[in-house]
Amino acid sequence: MLVEFYIPQDFEKVNDMDDVLKLHFEVDGDDFTSAGEASAEVKKKLRLLGYSPETIRRVSIAMYEGEINMVIHAGGGVADVSIYEDRIEIILEDNGPGIEDIELAMREGYSTAADTIRSLGFGAGMGIPNMKRYTDYFNLESTVGKGTKVTLIINT
Repeated sequence: MLVEFYIPQDFEKVNDMDDVLKLHFEVDGDDFTSAGEASAEVKKKLRLLGYSPETIRRVSIAMYEGEINMVIHAGGGVADVSIYEDRIEIILEDNGPGIEDIELAMREGYSTAADTIRSLGFGAGMGIPNMKRYTDYFNLESTVGKGTKVTLIINT
């Protein structure tokens, strides 16, 4: 699941854009039990690196919501996380059906999740709104029939 992991020796003093901790995760779209593993792994890394509990909470919530959306709506995808001293950047990409109406999908409570998904406790229509709420930068690009890319930045 994890493709790349390195910590520069002077990570805490880093201001250079090239010095970054990079993590890559494959999000399995066929397994709800593994949904959230990537965000849990990032949470562990951020704790080890000494980030504030508030930063860790915001990153965890935003990333988890994205993972769940990839499982529910897109059959999985990938999550790339770049950890800088001053921010955490998360890019979530899938090759799912795309979002037909982004403005509608941004509304709290709006969901296209199937009843079977809702019966599992998911699909309440808070995924995209929570991703936006807990980040300092949020960008969603989606093409029907091609997939969705979400970029999230949380300043530390």
